[in-house]
Amino acid sequence: MDAPGRGRAEHIDPADQWVLNPNTGEYELRLTPSAPRRTVPQPRGGRTAPPTAPGRDVPPPRRRTPAPDPEEPLPGRRGRRPAKKKSGAKKALLWTGGTMAFVLVATAGAGYFYLKHLEGNVRTTDVGDAGASNFRKDEAFNILVVGTDKRTGEGNEGYGDKGSAGHADTTILLHVSKDRTNATALSIPRDLIVDIPECTATKDDGSKVTVAALQGVRFNRSLGEGGRDAGCTMRTVKEATGIAPDHFMMADFNAVKTLTSAVDGVEVCVTKAVNDKESKLVLPKGESTVEGEQALAFLRTRHSFGNQGDLDRIKVQQQFLGSLMRKMSSGDTLTSPRKLLKLAEAATEALTVDSALGDVNTLKDVALELKKVPPKNITFTTIPVRDNPAEKIKATVVVDEATAPQVFDMIKNDISFTEVKAQKKKEAAAVAARLKGTKA
Repeated sequence: MDAPGRGRAEHIDPADQWVLNPNTGEYELRLTPSAPRRTVPQPRGGRTAPPTAPGRDVPPPRRRTPAPDPEEPLPGRRGRRPAKKKSGAKKALLWTGGTMAFVLVATAGAGYFYLKHLEGNVRTTDVGDAGASNFRKDEAFNILVVGTDKRTGEGNEGYGDKGSAGHADTTILLHVSKDRTNATALSIPRDLIVDIPECTATKDDGSKVTVAALQGVRFNRSLGEGGRDAGCTMRTVKEATGIAPDHFMMADFNAVKTLTSAVDGVEVCVTKAVNDKESKLVLPKGESTVEGEQALAFLRTRHSFGNQGDLDRIKVQQQFLGSLMRKMSSGDTLTSPRKLLKLAEAATEALTVDSALGDVNTLKDVALELKKVPPKNITFTTIPVRDNPAEKIKATVVVDEATAPQVFDMIKNDISFTEVKAQKKKEAAAVAARLKGTKA
């Protein structure tokens, strides 16, 4: 990490720049006190300070002797008391939450200027009335997380389908409960047959275009085709489930490669050796660590798992996301401010969000709310589906009208899947105990 580019002086450990703010309880990136923006302080001795990197708002701080701990007596004439060495835990930022939203949590205490820098990395899309116009901290909220198959970015042109407009390849509706005790990650199959409503999309030049509705087509066509943007995908989700997404976050192939490399790989496990010529995934039986191109191949593979369909690939994706979340919340990551900043840069550079989430203050608010959700109470599930009865050769699925409405209603009514599962487990144990007593 370049010292000038990250607001620190040469030879200063970046971990020592993170200090606890007693007023907020957050760890913050220590900046140069009272120095004006874009002004480089002149060091003693007439030496010229290194210039600030272009586009950076934070000047390098002067090397100064740390101020004494306010709880310690002031030093006397005979010298200062030796400074206490900070523990690794005090240099860490707390991380929790789900999927791509992790970056907001990891950098919530990094200070205004760094969050402003991250805001500059993030691209935004105006989705109009498809989403909420603002974020409310006292309500439940739904974020549509979309992984697009658009082949932009270095090294991605070799994956085939070069002309792809970027369909909704992987889609998860993340519902965060009002009391922040739990969250539900609902996967939406790309091959789900839905009706795509008419929508107004915003083009790259800012102009608007009306895209006609489609009936009985794959869900993944709700993005990219005909100029449809994420707002069209949000409207399609509401049409199919009755659940209205408030905001969206969209990432491309590069996000998978850069995030996994930033944490030095993600652990996965396969029941048999894999040698997929289409995705170019090669793995031995058992546990492996994947990152970069290999991690992307793991997520893209659909011919090596289960019945080679999208539903089995969703299970693999959920396993992968769970492993990635555990890796990012591990002690090795949490005690490394350098690694957290690397993660933040990687994620935001590959992220597109709706306009309401693009504001630095809103990003911080979302981060602080996501931090409240215990990772153990995040439930991964999939829309209940069945084979499309209109097909002889089964390639698509439709919503299972017998079981899906209950899932949709639980999310709409903010009912915890974690609590329901715990209650069912308790009831099953009680029944087993009664049966055991009867047999005895």
